[in-house]
Amino acid sequence: MAGAGGGGCPAGGNDFQWCFSQVKGAIDEDVAEADIISTVEFNYSGDLLATGDKGGRVVIFQREQENKSRPHSRGEYNVYSTFQSHEPEFDYLKSLEIEEKINKIRWLPQQNAAHFLLSTNDDLRINLWHLEITDRSFNIVDIKPANMEELTEVITAAEFHPHQCNVFVYSSSKGTIRLCDMRSSALCDRHSKFFEEPEDPSSRSFFSEIISSISDVKFSHSGRYMMTRDYLSVKVWDLNMESRPVETHQVHEYLRSKLCSLYENDCIFDKFECCWNGSDSAIMTGSYNNFFRMFDRDTRRDVTLEASRESSKPRASLKPRKVCTGGKRRKDEISVDSLDFNKKILHTAWHPVDNVIAVAATNNLYIFQDKIN
Repeated sequence: MAGAGGGGCPAGGNDFQWCFSQVKGAIDEDVAEADIISTVEFNYSGDLLATGDKGGRVVIFQREQENKSRPHSRGEYNVYSTFQSHEPEFDYLKSLEIEEKINKIRWLPQQNAAHFLLSTNDDLRINLWHLEITDRSFNIVDIKPANMEELTEVITAAEFHPHQCNVFVYSSSKGTIRLCDMRSSALCDRHSKFFEEPEDPSSRSFFSEIISSISDVKFSHSGRYMMTRDYLSVKVWDLNMESRPVETHQVHEYLRSKLCSLYENDCIFDKFECCWNGSDSAIMTGSYNNFFRMFDRDTRRDVTLEASRESSKPRASLKPRKVCTGGKRRKDEISVDSLDFNKKILHTAWHPVDNVIAVAATNNLYIFQDKIN
């Protein structure tokens, strides 16, 4: 796709050419808080797509069979099942409300015809569950201090290694990532590896710690790398090098000058997720104004695309968007001062095999596919 910031070949040499496939959700300006999508996840085959929302509901979409009379068509995703996963609770011993929002969904590897998934809403502990022991879990990480006033960081994300079942990583609000090996001890209070990028003292500001907080961590499918997302960037780490990332991709660096206003409206605390494509050659993450970003790791090209109903005509091509930070604005550019911070892409997912992506925008789920000539 030609244009500002366009290019790259994420999988199969498609040069970031994407078109609209379908959108799920109501057209409603007054969106209920409970209907806002809070996580998106494809299963291992990509035939099922699950979403969770702030109301504790899980919706599963199933991909229909392709229409043989239209060889270039792709199967659409339609609702397969809907259920209430979590209810609001109150811990009377700790006088603590536990909200029903679904923070994460993870599909389990399929062993037979049945499909299983896990959904969660925790942030100070990591618990390991045995699927045949349903009345208790095994605590493997606990950073909760005896006195909550001494709390200095929280766990922001956790992920198991795709090939080594004893290895997992978890990230923190301090911008660090710890890799743990469950073979060393039952409680992984000591990490095997510690990943942190040294901060440049000259660039330190009041917002430094906030914007360095890691909101997501994902292993590559190969297991060689992991990707982390902080407020302004996506970083790719080689598991064999703890001192610094091997790649840093700026998502919306133009917002650095807006951090004060983003702090005042609480947007600076937004938690953006990130994902790999099936071959680990491209990565995707979200931004504001319903923009989402794609980065090609081989060509170092990137593109900004938009999820909107205005461009949701069947097979309509997505046009690259560009943000103007100053000076004369071109016709196809949008000023940084015109960005809508209430429209944000926090959750994205990439099909494990095909070039099909799912993008959650408030209460709408957009599905795009690579453009076929």
